Amino acid sequence: MDIKGKKISIIGAADSGIAAAKLAKKMGALPFVSDSASRQSILKWISVLENENIPYETDKHSERVFECDFIVTSPGVPSFSGILADAKDKGIEIFSEFEFASWFNKGKTIAITGTNGKTTTTSLMNYTLSLSGFKTFPAGNIGTPFSDVVTEIGENDYAVLEVSSFQLDFIKYFKPDFAVILNITPDHLDRYNNDFELYARSKMNILKNQTSNDVLIYNSDDPNVIDLMPAADVNKYGFSLQKEMLKGSYVKDGNMIFSDLTKETVCAVSDLFIKGPHNVSNALAVLTVAKKIGIPNKKIKSAFSSFKGVEHRIEFVRELSGVEYYNDSKATNVDSVWYALNSFDKPIYLILGGKDKGNDYNKIKDLVARKVKKIYAIGSSANKVYDFFKDIVPTEYKQSLESCVVSARKEAKPGSVVLLSPACASFDMFDNYGHRGKVFKEAVNNLK
Repeated sequence: MDIKGKKISIIGAADSGIAAAKLAKKMGALPFVSDSASRQSILKWISVLENENIPYETDKHSERVFECDFIVTSPGVPSFSGILADAKDKGIEIFSEFEFASWFNKGKTIAITGTNGKTTTTSLMNYTLSLSGFKTFPAGNIGTPFSDVVTEIGENDYAVLEVSSFQLDFIKYFKPDFAVILNITPDHLDRYNNDFELYARSKMNILKNQTSNDVLIYNSDDPNVIDLMPAADVNKYGFSLQKEMLKGSYVKDGNMIFSDLTKETVCAVSDLFIKGPHNVSNALAVLTVAKKIGIPNKKIKSAFSSFKGVEHRIEFVRELSGVEYYNDSKATNVDSVWYALNSFDKPIYLILGGKDKGNDYNKIKDLVARKVKKIYAIGSSANKVYDFFKDIVPTEYKQSLESCVVSARKEAKPGSVVLLSPACASFDMFDNYGHRGKVFKEAVNNLK
């Protein structure tokens, strides 16, 4: 797409917005970046704009925003925000940074969405392709903005993209060669007016422009995926832990099977290094893409057996005095905690809480009663956590992660697990979930 000379207003001056501004300038457009945050709070990004000679404003969104051909918005800007609502009223087209970057992609695209498991699946997908000799570019919600790498992607390369609902909110032309839907459960309802179907429809935008030449890979075990998936003229492959698939991947007798015109055993479930039923499901999604690309079974097996997982996702930190410590800071919703709790057969001392996103803890109530010895409630949602669980298991308020770790060191018995799996966003106490996870790991590693 030729955008030379186009005036582009970019809303949000964090990583995605800065990457979009740099890409727009590189392609000959005239970007202008607007952020309502204070200049002091976004200095590290402002310095990039000044080095690039890209005009910007802070502390407000002025009328200058609307002096443009179209708007590119960062995923951190809610779709219902005043500036985007005003732009819509003025008839100005709005595109996500993700959509904008996709206009300049020359390679193949694998896009992975879902409520849980996106980062692990994207990382395993990228690892499997890389180990098989493909040049890959992991980007999107995994940390690197798509706009930062898109001009480096060649025709024979793969963009492996983790895609959030926020990045799919303003999609118009984006069309992945492979779209993967892992699962859909309630999350981010604070961004979607507490409307689960609105959130789900945003996720389903991933297949909006796919055709019969493209592949959709979906979780056949998830009723929300099945019920909410729109009809589409696309090549569909399912994956399942519960039943055989005519087209797709499934588990039978301890093996991972791929079925298309014929059925073949690709590898054993035990070959997968990362544990837990949710990770077997994630691996089936990767396996399905890999088989459609033509990666040999021995390469898939090798990747699955050597991939060690991702940071902040049920990440083993250390063992001390017979107690294991795990960092699951990326668990920012209740379903993620459900997966984490099901990954252990040992008594659990659970650190729970943070910035609440409309959590309903009933889904994990019985699991907590069976598996958790004690809960440490932290963050701005500590009262909600305490009130819900205090009559189910011992629950204690804590002011910091460090104090949780110190208390757990004293109270956890050998053969048990101390687990940070907050079920909440981190922004009440930390910069992001990565910052939260690093603070936890530092506290654990400082224990004597």
